[in-house]
Parts: sequence; structure tokens; C-alpha cells
Amino acid sequence: MGLQDSVTLGNLDAHRDWGYAPDYVNAMWLMLQGDTPDDFVVAAGETRSVRDFAQAAFSSVGLAYEKYVTIDTNLFRPTEKVLLTGDPSKIIDRYGWKPTYQSTEIIAEMIECEMWLHQRS
Repeated sequence: MGLQDSVTLGNLDAHRDWGYAPDYVNAMWLMLQGDTPDDFVVAAGETRSVRDFAQAAFSSVGLAYEKYVTIDTNLFRPTEKVLLTGDPSKIIDRYGWKPTYQSTEIIAEMIECEMWLHQRS
């Protein structure tokens, strides 16, 4: 939309377990229905790199992320060397919870929301 010339990110090779907030709220609600308190990992159970996320987001609006993303090494986290993926198997087994949104759907919804907000302003 031409609102800014670039987006500054940190380590594009960092991987994240991208999740959808409404899915996580549903998981919390299910946990509250249990008879006894317990600890659960609520996660999508899959990782995707920041680079893949940026590429998918930019390509969804017909842009090449390489032309717009700048890297700031000050945004790198010192512990990026460890690949962290959540294991939601306990909450899946106990309550039948599972993520309903994949990272591609999260990206599409984020882009759609941003476009909608811009058109309203």
C-alpha cells in the first residue's frame, strides 16, 4: 500500500511455532473445564522460519520480501541456535484440542485484516 519503504526484522533463519490466538484461548477454556489443575503445552506443533513467514506474507500481496525486508542484528536473540517446537500432545490427548489454523491461514488473515484496516482509514 506504499505506507512504508521497508520492514525491519531480526534473524530470518529463526524458527517459531506460529499459533493462532483464538485457538489458544479455546485451549485455555478447555483446561479450565478439567477436574484437576495440570500443566499443558499449547502450541501448533510445527515450526516455520521468519524468512518463510515474511516470504508468504509479501507474496500474498504480490511483492518479493527481499526488496522490503531489512535486517537489524540488534534484534537477534542470543539463544536462536535452539530449535523450539511445542509438543501439544498432552492437551490433544486429554481434551481433544488441536490447532484449527495453519501458519498460512494465519498469514492470510493478518494480511486481510491489515488491508481492511487501511481501507477504513
